[in-house]
Amino acid sequence: MTYRLKLFFKILLTSIFILCIPIFLVTSNVRWVIDTPLLYSYGFDKYDTAARTDIERAELIKAGKLFRDYFNNDQELLQVRVVQNGVLRNLYNAKEIAHMVDVKDLVQGVFDTQIYLGIFLATFVGLGFLIYRLKWLRILGELIALGGMLTLALVVFVGLLSLIGFDKLFLAFHIISFDNNLWQLDPRRDMLLIMFPEGFFFDATMWIVGATVVQAGILCLYKCWIWMKKLRLKI
Repeated sequence: MTYRLKLFFKILLTSIFILCIPIFLVTSNVRWVIDTPLLYSYGFDKYDTAARTDIERAELIKAGKLFRDYFNNDQELLQVRVVQNGVLRNLYNAKEIAHMVDVKDLVQGVFDTQIYLGIFLATFVGLGFLIYRLKWLRILGELIALGGMLTLALVVFVGLLSLIGFDKLFLAFHIISFDNNLWQLDPRRDMLLIMFPEGFFFDATMWIVGATVVQAGILCLYKCWIWMKKLRLKI
C-alpha cells in the first residue's frame, strides 16, 4: 500500500470516528430518555395528565412502563390496558396502535445505531492501542476532543432551533420520519396526544440536548487542558 493510500485511509477512518461521536452521544441519550421512568412521571405530573385523562397517576405510570417495555421487546402491537373511571379498558384505538408500530421501528433503529456505533468506536480505540501503544493516548485525546467540539456545535444549533420553533421542527421530523398519515392524530380524542402532548416531546428533546452538551463538554476537557498549558508557557 502506497504512502498516499495509507494517508487517505487514516484520514478517512479518523474523520468517521469524529463524526460518529456526536451520533453515538445523541442516540445514547435518546435511548436513556426513552427508557427512563423519570421522564414519564415528570411529564404526567407537569401536564396534569391524570386530570385530563381521568386516569389515576398509578395507572399512568403503569402505562409508561408498558411503553418502555414495548420499545425493548419483540411485541408487534402496543397493548395498554388501564383503569379509567373505574373501568378496565384498552387505552389506544387502531390508528394509534398502527402508528406506534412505525414509532417502534424508528426507535429500534436508533437503538441499533447506538449499539453498532459503540462497537465501531470501541474497535477503533482498541486498534489504536495495538498500533500506536501509549502514543495513542495523546492522539485519541485530540480526536475525542474534536468529536466533542463537533457535538457541541451541532447540538447547540438544534437546541436553539427547538427553542425558536419547536412546533415546526417537530412537524418536519414527522414528515421526514413517517411515510403515512397515521401520525396525524386528534389531540381532542386520541389518547396518545392527550397523554403525550407536544410539550412532553419538547421537554424530552431538552433533556437529550442538555445531557449531550454536558457529555460533549467533558470530551473537550483534554483540548482545553492543552490550550491552558500553551497559554501558561506563553505567559
